[in-house]
Amino acid sequence: MPLACLTDFQAFARERLPKSTWDFIEGGADDSFTRDDNIAAFKRKLFVAKHRIRLRPRYLKNVVNVDTRTTIQGEEITAPICISPTGFHCLVWPDGEMSTARAAQAAGVCYITSTFATCALEDIAATAPRGLRWFQLYVHPDRQLSKQLVQRVESLGFRALVITVDVPKLGNRRHDIRNQLDLKLNLLLKDLHSPKERTSMPYFQMSPIDSSICWNDLSWLQSITRLPIILKGILTKEDAELAVKHNIHGIIVSNHGGRQLDDVLASIDALAEVVAAVKGKMEVYLDGGIRTGNDVLKALALGAKCVFLGRPILWGLAYKGEDGVKEVLNIIKNEFHTSMALTGCQSVAEINQDMIQFSRL
Repeated sequence: MPLACLTDFQAFARERLPKSTWDFIEGGADDSFTRDDNIAAFKRKLFVAKHRIRLRPRYLKNVVNVDTRTTIQGEEITAPICISPTGFHCLVWPDGEMSTARAAQAAGVCYITSTFATCALEDIAATAPRGLRWFQLYVHPDRQLSKQLVQRVESLGFRALVITVDVPKLGNRRHDIRNQLDLKLNLLLKDLHSPKERTSMPYFQMSPIDSSICWNDLSWLQSITRLPIILKGILTKEDAELAVKHNIHGIIVSNHGGRQLDDVLASIDALAEVVAAVKGKMEVYLDGGIRTGNDVLKALALGAKCVFLGRPILWGLAYKGEDGVKEVLNIIKNEFHTSMALTGCQSVAEINQDMIQFSRL
């Protein structure tokens, strides 16, 4: 039976993957309230929700030629649906991030490669040379190591640097604790070492995240690269205003898929506040909870320039590698195309807040 929606891929991946791997991918922090709310916030079916987001379609409009294309940081993509940084793709498919990169290139969308990639950056770049790639960085306590890594990705053709800001330390992920997950037993990270060294460093033999990084350190990052810098993990107007003050190029509104601090806002609920705070001075994106084309439309109506998919990409990878990721992207792109047509939009530029309304439950 063909898989028809993103949750079909979720069900397949759950059956196929070992329990510890599934729990690592799906698990949230603490009670996983925020993980679940990311999805529920688009539909507002939880009894605790005060409002739900609904679409306001306009009819008798010519939608013969619906154009889903848009741009991010000046680069054209086929639809405002791209791939979030997630680590350890080799856990779910042998070719790991190389398969993901090829699928993103074929789909004409951006792929943010994680610091915790399990394929070498050179291999990822070589396997999809025409793909639009950004690189997600966890700043290492050894700043020289981070500098070398940033300059390396720039030389490999990555087009932006995404700094994850919501991990000064790892969240309390109970599933991984119960499973006694130890990634160093079967995974070696290929990129957290000097380019002159060809040996890899085991994940947990390092202290890979610098918990001291603060706003003033952004000027150092800006001094070592010409790449635009995007901050991932912003949820408040105060931090959005600071991002503007520090000349950042973009924000990804995100709560890390509910894997870091539980009981924070769902990403979609934080979006409007951040969009209002930046006052059009930078692009704002969103990840967390996107599962349908309607979800994409709602996020764009609330001011997101583009959305990024995390877990659904891993479900597709577990299903059929590169082809599975292509299927996931094609399904949600087609759903988004349908959503645009059925709400009367010919182009992404026409999507605006008048297309949604908030109704009380």
